[in-house]
Amino acid sequence: MCTTTTAPWKQLLLNSLHSNSNLRHSSYFQLATITPNGMPANRTVVFRGFENETNKIQINTDCRTHKIEDLKHWPFAEICWYFTDSWEQFRISGLVDVIDGSNPDSLKLQQREKAWFDSSPKSRLQYLGPDPGLPSLGDQPVQVPSSLDPAAGPVAAFCLLVLDPHEVDYLNLKSNERICFSRMIANEVISWNSEKVNP
Repeated sequence: MCTTTTAPWKQLLLNSLHSNSNLRHSSYFQLATITPNGMPANRTVVFRGFENETNKIQINTDCRTHKIEDLKHWPFAEICWYFTDSWEQFRISGLVDVIDGSNPDSLKLQQREKAWFDSSPKSRLQYLGPDPGLPSLGDQPVQVPSSLDPAAGPVAAFCLLVLDPHEVDYLNLKSNERICFSRMIANEVISWNSEKVNP
């Protein structure tokens, strides 16, 4: 098992989150995947924090969405995150671990359960609705149950995605600075190289 240290880009990201915390949209970013037919697919998701003390980024999603099919076909994705107050952009690419209820790893299942209970009750209710992306039946708005046992564990549709960053491209438009970070593994130790490049 590889050992890792806190990535230098992570502190930049934490600083950006802090300085833009007054803006609700600062916890949203775009997640791009590749579909099985080779086309790009992009959507906005919510940042659910880092996995424990690692550099890995957590995202909650519905197992029934197209992004799961994309990631099972090609398990790499890229995040694009822009902070409007500080004029900073992070593009973070890496391998995505899809953790659903059928995962054989008990530690990952515990991680999924923790992510479920860390979510708001209102957020959990979304996973009880009809299959995302399928045609709606009738003219009425989609009905989602209005309550859920707060002590109940994750429902089948709940899935945790964990993105393990391999490369990070940081751009600061105020200072006109751009830094590219790339992950290196040597003797089972993970480290990060950084290089300043032209914006």
